Amino acid sequence: MTKAPLCLEDVRDAAQALRGIANRTPLLENPDVDARLAGRLLIKAECAQRTGAFKIRGAYNRIRQMSASEKQRGVITYSSGNHAQGVALASQLLGTSALIVMPEDTPPVKIESTRALGAEIATFDRDSEDSDEVVSRLRAETGRIIVPPSGDGRVLAGGGTVALELFEQAQNVNTSLDAVLVPCGGGGLTAATAFVMRALSPTTQVFAVEPELFDDTRRSLVAGRRVANPKGQRTICDAIMTLMPNALTFPINLDLLAGALVVSDDEVRAAMLFAYDQFKIVVEPGAAVGIAAVLSRKIEIRGKTIATIVTGGNIDPDRFCETLKTAPGNQGQTE
Repeated sequence: MTKAPLCLEDVRDAAQALRGIANRTPLLENPDVDARLAGRLLIKAECAQRTGAFKIRGAYNRIRQMSASEKQRGVITYSSGNHAQGVALASQLLGTSALIVMPEDTPPVKIESTRALGAEIATFDRDSEDSDEVVSRLRAETGRIIVPPSGDGRVLAGGGTVALELFEQAQNVNTSLDAVLVPCGGGGLTAATAFVMRALSPTTQVFAVEPELFDDTRRSLVAGRRVANPKGQRTICDAIMTLMPNALTFPINLDLLAGALVVSDDEVRAAMLFAYDQFKIVVEPGAAVGIAAVLSRKIEIRGKTIATIVTGGNIDPDRFCETLKTAPGNQGQTE
């Protein structure tokens, strides 16, 4: 097995550091939904996290370990929105500054929320420019410290606290987890979750879940090496619309994942409506892919207990309402 760039003690240490900083988000269950599915569906609601997504966990855990001189230089990262807000808030709390490189087509609400947290923003064209090259250039010009979305062990340890909480909360409701589904972009939260579950609940299978056209992790797992998505494609799941698996996290996922599931944009729309109707939560598209996989039977839940991490809820209200109205089966009834 490839040695992971973190250990369980790193995750526990991050959990201690995040007390009073990150919310301990709820684990939701609806008995009516369970009866309908003939299995138990547990939702780890990171949409209730500070900044509306799990990313504050990894960002804060990384930045808190910077030296005073590094904090004086400030941080830089790439993000399509959720990591941007996590880094911006963590930087504010820890007394440093943040420069965020964001795609030009990032939803405006995410850009505005990031700027409101005090971050400076530089945009780029995701079809003609490479995000890593843009970050490298600006990093060289400014001397800032990079806080990547997933390619850092300290970021992974912070993200792993989601899985640590999930495991503890499942124990509190007297259940063992047959599977955990993780929305997958670069693969950081997926790898951290797989690592924690292997350590604490080795019989629990962990699956990456991706949108159609951005199934680079699924194809990479099949190939046994990192495979990129073609440029120029789009999905409503902007939060996990990445080019290819991260070099640091992919070996972990290759070793530990049970597989990867793929869902369509229409299945995601239906999952967002389902989450709103049955759990009364606002879920952004990229965070709904795990629910979509269960509802579309990409994984069998009958007789099992399956948890999915709802990674965020950052979506413009108008876009959210429009998405629900166009969800299959809704027929425009949601107001």
